[in-house]
Amino acid sequence: MQNARGKAFVFGDDVNTDVILPGKYLNVTDPQELALHCMESADPGFAKKAAPGDILVARKNFGCGSSREHAPLSIKYLGISCVIASTFARIFFRNALNIGLPILECDEAARGIRPGDEVEVDFDSGRITNVTLGQTFQAAPLPPFMQNLIASGGLVSYARKNMGK
Repeated sequence: MQNARGKAFVFGDDVNTDVILPGKYLNVTDPQELALHCMESADPGFAKKAAPGDILVARKNFGCGSSREHAPLSIKYLGISCVIASTFARIFFRNALNIGLPILECDEAARGIRPGDEVEVDFDSGRITNVTLGQTFQAAPLPPFMQNLIASGGLVSYARKNMGK
């Protein structure tokens, strides 16, 4: 799995799936169109400001609310390379991994990264570096199986690859 490096976009506690992607877009099936509405309830210009490789940072309970996969899909297809949060809602955590969106839990990083900081993530070690401030934080790295699942593009691609189809 490749390391991630990008500009940080920082959000607070309890960012729910309706904030990540408003429910009025649940009938949209094109993931590129979903990406255009990512985080628009919290920051209407987010999708235009975020660039491929950027990193989304939030505090506790990121992705709470409904279990829709649309929320992590909008983040992934916007090109966000990683989501770092103090904690994730469990269903969001699982949905993100299932669709191949890298996520890491690290409260210290979530509290120490400011909007616009340049951040680098080493997925093998779980090391998160705030390049702007010269600070390093340690998250628990994802196990190799999960890294392979993400690198494959998610659970369905991983299963197809490993089933020989």
